[in-house]
Amino acid sequence: MMSDGYYYTSKKSDDICPDVCGQEDSPTTLSMSRLRCMLRGLDLKTIIFLLVLVPMFVVGAYLHGQKITYFFRPLWQSPPKPFTEITHYYHENVSMENICKLHGWGIREYPRRVFDAVLFSNEVDMLKIRWKELYPYITQFVLLESNSTFTGLPKLHNFAINRDQFKFIEPRLTYGTIGGRAKKGENPFVEEAYQRVALDQLLRIAGIEDDDLLIMSDVDEIPSAHTINLLRWCDDIPHVLHLHLRNYLYSFEFQIKHRSWRASVHRYQSGKTRYAHYRQSDYLLADAGWHCSFCFRHVSDFIFKMKAYSHNDRVRFSHYLNPTRIQDVICKGDDLYDMLPEEYTFKDIIGSMGPIPHSYSAVDLPSYLFENPDKYKYLLPGNCKRENG
Repeated sequence: MMSDGYYYTSKKSDDICPDVCGQEDSPTTLSMSRLRCMLRGLDLKTIIFLLVLVPMFVVGAYLHGQKITYFFRPLWQSPPKPFTEITHYYHENVSMENICKLHGWGIREYPRRVFDAVLFSNEVDMLKIRWKELYPYITQFVLLESNSTFTGLPKLHNFAINRDQFKFIEPRLTYGTIGGRAKKGENPFVEEAYQRVALDQLLRIAGIEDDDLLIMSDVDEIPSAHTINLLRWCDDIPHVLHLHLRNYLYSFEFQIKHRSWRASVHRYQSGKTRYAHYRQSDYLLADAGWHCSFCFRHVSDFIFKMKAYSHNDRVRFSHYLNPTRIQDVICKGDDLYDMLPEEYTFKDIIGSMGPIPHSYSAVDLPSYLFENPDKYKYLLPGNCKRENG
């Protein structure tokens, strides 16, 4: 007890609502009393902001945080250094000597050997279209496949299962398999790099030599036949040349505006050339083929790739993998991951937002599509429905 008749208590007082303290009500009643007391001095607009708008903002940030990040990308990331673009000349009735001369290159006495090397997952149809397109000019087809995906999911040796479809290249095929070593929680790009190193070794087994041409690209990044024929016949071409491919999504009905450039052709150098899928040169050859991403026959293949490839972190919600949703997205030309375009200026982002416009042009596509239109109908304009499979 203190002097002057005052008592001391060790109980904590409530500086906001002192009249609430000391009550003997239940903890729940006491908490509600404190809440009413705290809100007593706030006007209606402030209360609505705190109880409605703030939770809405938190939920919105959770659902659309990735979109917000991508939209403000121009503020934190500058565009990459521009390529030195090489005009691509071609006409079937013009001699190779004149075509090489138009590019500023000489003509060789005999063509270079060409090696086409790919890592394979499950794109059986795209692989066949690719190899049929390139067949006349490829010395050796080199393919490596693993028993697991880049994300560590087990998978079948799909090429081995479907090998009978590729008898036409069998005499020129170097095929290899590798055991996956991806660990749970590991960055998928580590496993991808590991498999690309193994592909380097398989190329040496295939007999690649200095100054042979090596095509480095994913299965769905298909150089046109006349592009490869040009590069094997022309002298003085760059040691590393990226290919500007027309970019398509789901089929050749939806052409994307932003360019596809990661495919490349190398004049092989022992001890220096390494198989990779990123920018390795400043030179880009215009209109050199096609990139058809997520161009699958079956909805199940879409689901498998979404879970299996290196960007699987984009599957932020389980409903993204719903077959009905995927089919709807394909026919509309929307984005599977509900993402904004990966652009570097606000103008480009806004200009590329929304579904991809339908295209009704099927001119200058891989010839094997037109030779087998019934088999590959799903890749041609006007045929967005997929098999469940």
